[in-house]
Amino acid sequence: MLKYSRQRESIKELLKTRHDHPTADTVYMEIRKQYPSISLGTVYRNLSLLASLGEITKITCIDGADRFDADTHPHYHFMCTECGCVDDIPMEPIGSLDDLVNNFYHGQIYGHQTFFYGLCPKCLDRARHLMPPDAREENTAAGK
Repeated sequence: MLKYSRQRESIKELLKTRHDHPTADTVYMEIRKQYPSISLGTVYRNLSLLASLGEITKITCIDGADRFDADTHPHYHFMCTECGCVDDIPMEPIGSLDDLVNNFYHGQIYGHQTFFYGLCPKCLDRARHLMPPDAREENTAAGK
């Protein structure tokens, strides 16, 4: 039986209010407003514990920073290679993907986490505005 911790519960509640998949450092900066004496190590330990208990999801990003998500339902993520934002992709997970992978890998698959990366809408729009007008027309015609 895990001992109740106000700080751990506050971290979990904070994550429920955030949809930007914050890093541990961001969680630390926010939770310090409520618990000024909390240490970064305490935040890291509690995030790791909550993730190991399945109460939050730890997302390992391509930039090396772990992000945290209160939504533990299976879903996909997108990371912008320009600004680093992490968003949920609003589509149903492909449940049969685990079965398909089992046809090629003869271990035991318990689930999957798919991560897409590219430019988010804001960065894509910014990049289009930086292009010369003739390049913008070519990309628009090509569906980019």
